[in-house]
Amino acid sequence: MNLLMNQPEIKNIPVKKFIPGIAWFFLTLVLISIPGYDLPDVDEWLIEINFDKFIHTGLFAVLAYLFMRPVVKSSLPEKEKWNWLIKITIAVIIWGITTEFIQKFFIPRRSFSLGDWMADGLGGLASLLYFKFRRKGVSVQ
Repeated sequence: MNLLMNQPEIKNIPVKKFIPGIAWFFLTLVLISIPGYDLPDVDEWLIEINFDKFIHTGLFAVLAYLFMRPVVKSSLPEKEKWNWLIKITIAVIIWGITTEFIQKFFIPRRSFSLGDWMADGLGGLASLLYFKFRRKGVSVQ
């Protein structure tokens, strides 16, 4: 039995439209895989303002945006577009926590950070809100 049988169709969007998002996904994987001893030292004031959280938010906002953009520009009905945008947001949030566990268990001198995961999720939500409020063509139904 096909588990995706009741899912909205996304087959009318060419896969090549998702290549930037796929590339960004692998870029985030490479960046979170850098061992802690290879990361550059940062100034004390950057640590105090939690600058790394801005980086996390930005990385994951771009990731979500790159997957959401082809959906928004597609000919899918508005309700299906919105459903896909929510699914992409959830996937980005799950990818964020996955990267934290990858760092904790597999990357030397890196650790799990709840704050980093929250920043990742904020990035995904920021892209969702961008398409909701700034872009015409996707309405909540």
